[in-house]
Amino acid sequence: MPRTIKISPVSRIEGHAHITLHLDDAGKVQDAQFHLTQFRGFEKFCEGRPFPEMPALTARTCGICPVSHLVASSKACDNLLSVTIPVTAGKLRRVMNLAQIVQSHALSYFHMSSADLLLGMDSDPKQRNVFGLLKVDPQMARDGIRLRQIGQTIIEMLGGKKIHPGWMVPGGVNEPLTDEKRQAMLSMLPEGLEIAERTLKSFKGLIGKFPDEIKYFGNFPTMYLSLIGPKGTLEHYDGHLRIKDAKGGIVEDMIPLDEYARVIGEAVEPFSYMKFPYYLPAGYPDGIYRVGPLARLNNCDSCGTPIADGELDEFRSQQKGEPVSSSFHFHYARLIEIIYALEKIELLLNAPDILATRIRALARGNCNEGIGVAEAPRGTLIHHYKIDDDGLMTWANLIIATGHNNLAMNRGVKQVAEHFVDGTKLQEGMLNRVEAVIRCYDPCLSCASHAMGQMPLRIQLINAGGAVLDELVRD
Repeated sequence: MPRTIKISPVSRIEGHAHITLHLDDAGKVQDAQFHLTQFRGFEKFCEGRPFPEMPALTARTCGICPVSHLVASSKACDNLLSVTIPVTAGKLRRVMNLAQIVQSHALSYFHMSSADLLLGMDSDPKQRNVFGLLKVDPQMARDGIRLRQIGQTIIEMLGGKKIHPGWMVPGGVNEPLTDEKRQAMLSMLPEGLEIAERTLKSFKGLIGKFPDEIKYFGNFPTMYLSLIGPKGTLEHYDGHLRIKDAKGGIVEDMIPLDEYARVIGEAVEPFSYMKFPYYLPAGYPDGIYRVGPLARLNNCDSCGTPIADGELDEFRSQQKGEPVSSSFHFHYARLIEIIYALEKIELLLNAPDILATRIRALARGNCNEGIGVAEAPRGTLIHHYKIDDDGLMTWANLIIATGHNNLAMNRGVKQVAEHFVDGTKLQEGMLNRVEAVIRCYDPCLSCASHAMGQMPLRIQLINAGGAVLDELVRD
């Protein structure tokens, strides 16, 4: 008879979620759903607040990637002010955003996923964690800590705090960079780059052990959405939107950021508090696309920095001209982006005007609507605000990076479960793979929703009559 497997919660992700697998009479997976079980309220309780508060307020959506919200929100507020911010302010914002990319990608790879890769998907779950990693490869564990520290230290030097810095504001930033801090940042970059290159080399030596995971971890045709620079280069702060299809053809290009609503629709489903964005002209759910590091590397023509460009060429060689489609390779793309971010930070810090003191454009609210778009570590982040004539918020819509991948994550869970799960007998390793495909996307559910409690770590196999046939509990 039909049965259900519930994985609750999904481990080693940011936030709370569970997965439901629906099995037929023969124990074969028929459907799968990724449930975000938190309630989200930021868009509503922003209403009535003075719009200059929005960067600091929306950054509280998450303690992992507050800088991403600072960037998108500040850009939306720039629109409300109807100002062009000083050039140096834009460069400083870019530095902080790239430092955020470094520390967040390092958290995802080293602390969330590397234990699966180094110890194996079927290894003992009591050892398959950061402490087990420390025992097996202490250098890798130290590298992960140090790389995060470098990114967070740059954020702290610019903004005064590692988490929720109040430095990025409507119109620019509120404090210029000193030469002392600039030199301190530059001195850390060679070590960070050495770690990133060493880690990428190690990862490329591991991927040969995971042929089935590469083949079945969210490996299906979708479109890809991301920001692109003026010359088609990898972009995280500004530029325009580009959408490519599964074959690498450009569906739409040079999309102005204030026209995002023409190409992105948002659907809802009863089983999740996370929205389901889709490519509007294709309809729902056919308009499935992916965002994040995999999408950005598939969409760009080049990175624009020497080491990252060399790695990009090698990354693309495995797919022979088409986009890299396996979500397993989010890990690969993430490591290339760390290299790019460190190279780009060095270029920005060596710009002749980086120490300029004109770093903020002052104005009142001159426009009633503003849109800010930036690339968060997990993908394209959109903040859309409306205000009244007194500068008070009347409406907000946030399209979170993780949300863009919601359709793909659900489809990926089903694909992995269909291949690896045998519903007649639970095995921890097969269920870990169902979770691991979610970790490929590095979802930030604290961003995509608002937390309301915790769930126990328990997996049960239940028949149609409600009887528990099998159970796994992790301490």
